[in-house]
Amino acid sequence: MDLHVFAVQGIPEVTRDVDLAGLIAGAVTRERRDVEDGDIFVVAQKIVSKAEGAVVQLDQVMPSAMAAQWAADHGKDARMVEVVLRESRRIVRMDRDVLITETRHGFVCANAGVDASNVPPGFVTVLPGDPDASAERLRGALGAKFGRTIGVIVSDTFGRPWREGVVNVALGVAGVQPLIDYRGAVDSFGRSLKSTVIALADELASAAEIVTRKAAGTPVAIVRGAAEWIAHGTGRALVRDAERDLFR
Repeated sequence: MDLHVFAVQGIPEVTRDVDLAGLIAGAVTRERRDVEDGDIFVVAQKIVSKAEGAVVQLDQVMPSAMAAQWAADHGKDARMVEVVLRESRRIVRMDRDVLITETRHGFVCANAGVDASNVPPGFVTVLPGDPDASAERLRGALGAKFGRTIGVIVSDTFGRPWREGVVNVALGVAGVQPLIDYRGAVDSFGRSLKSTVIALADELASAAEIVTRKAAGTPVAIVRGAAEWIAHGTGRALVRDAERDLFR
């Protein structure tokens, strides 16, 4: 199969309550790109958070004693540390100037997804409250604008245990099968596969990052060639249940 991924250029700065689907559709139209049935829009979490008002002004944050102490010990901004703690339901590790937590969504990541990049000084973004709902709203609006059956992935950049470098992963998913389950299939030597489940939505999100790039100002990509995986799905399906997590 062929898979084509292209960045959407010309999306303006996103502000609270803006019609995000309208901004994306306008940029696609200005580029004179056609949208086909089965296209998957991969949208950076940052612009979704901005549009939904998931932005915190640090001057309005009063750090707790815990946040102030850890920030002082590690040379961090106590206000940002406090935002991280507020966005977390569990602290996984506080070590070597790194704060790893589990968010309310169940994501385990650095700083609970709180990020100061690509926002004005003195502000940080937090993750959308319900990334799957965010993806579904965009899927419905973009599908209606183009008259096509599409999928949407809301993506963010996470680090990985035991591996250098970060990758894009799927936080919210709508209209896309998030996992490909190969269990029960037979390999080329006739052996039955027992445990192979591919995180398709994460792989598509990572492919999109190659063309959007972290600092290029292109927070949306379209993936074409994955129409066979257009189906109902959620990002929640990618979060491993606690009872199955061997690393807790």
